[in-house]
Amino acid sequence: MTAPASEGARVLTITVTYKSATWTAKSLEALEAERARSPGLDLRAIVVDNASGDSAELAPLIAQRRWGDWATLITADRNGGFAYGNNVAFARAYASGPENVPDYFYLLNPDASVRPGAVGALVEFLEQHPAAGLAASSIEEADGELWPYAFRFPSWASEVESGLAFGLVTKVLDDRTVRRKMTGDVPTQVDWFPGASMMLRREVVDEIGGMDESYFLYFEETDYLLRAKEAGWTAWYVPASRVVHAAGQSTGVTTRRAQPRRLPDYWFESRRRYFAKNHGLTYAAAADVAALAAYALGAVKAGLQRRPTVPNFLGDLLRHSVVWPKNRGVEPVRQFKPAG
Repeated sequence: MTAPASEGARVLTITVTYKSATWTAKSLEALEAERARSPGLDLRAIVVDNASGDSAELAPLIAQRRWGDWATLITADRNGGFAYGNNVAFARAYASGPENVPDYFYLLNPDASVRPGAVGALVEFLEQHPAAGLAASSIEEADGELWPYAFRFPSWASEVESGLAFGLVTKVLDDRTVRRKMTGDVPTQVDWFPGASMMLRREVVDEIGGMDESYFLYFEETDYLLRAKEAGWTAWYVPASRVVHAAGQSTGVTTRRAQPRRLPDYWFESRRRYFAKNHGLTYAAAADVAALAAYALGAVKAGLQRRPTVPNFLGDLLRHSVVWPKNRGVEPVRQFKPAG
């Protein structure tokens, strides 16, 4: 595992959009300003439209704003999900030969806009820490409030803590809770973070390839950072880099400060895949049983306190569980792999 520093770092931003053309345009505007502020960086972008029709709106805008010198629009042949869209961009980046592959890949959601210096702060951190393979920004919500969280890898214990949502249990399982609140201005090593603003070394992609396309949406970043960790790379939350993220605008699922919505089937399918693929079917079944019991008790508690819960969560979790033989198949990994 090597991670040489480079001068005049080449950074390729990858944005995967699906019916988010307006947000993508705002994100590109912020990148244009970042390019002007950071002449030492070779900052470029690939926007992948996952066959949503966004290209019809974005293509003339890119031409009109003269972004074509640094931004490339690709129309994918299908909506294969977040991992698929990123892999399309990885493939394009590697297609012109190894000498043209950027030093860093910067994954940026269409509903995320960089604050001044956000890209440079991630590059600077990775340049100064050769063992770090991935780094993520702090997230600012649309109203300006900081959303200071990163995450631990999920486990059966974290399923119990999340389902019960009980103070004593949370205290006992504090080091297993998935969500970690980040405090202070010092970079912190973490397990994983959302792909809203995430930078990867080129060497990470060289070594472990792209994301697993068998995840349509959700858990693909968790899976990817677990693979990176297993390959010896560390991941860091870098608060000096900040982006504004209008959470949920690109998916319509994870909006904050809203009434809980019923989760789509692909969320449960991705969760099941993560546990079964990375820990085996026996562990996945144990995690399901633990989650079902914990969330059932948690639902009773929430009902007594008249707190809203995610609609039909228990029924959907049970329906997608590996306790049923029909759900025990694990699709093979489908991902981009650099030649050689």
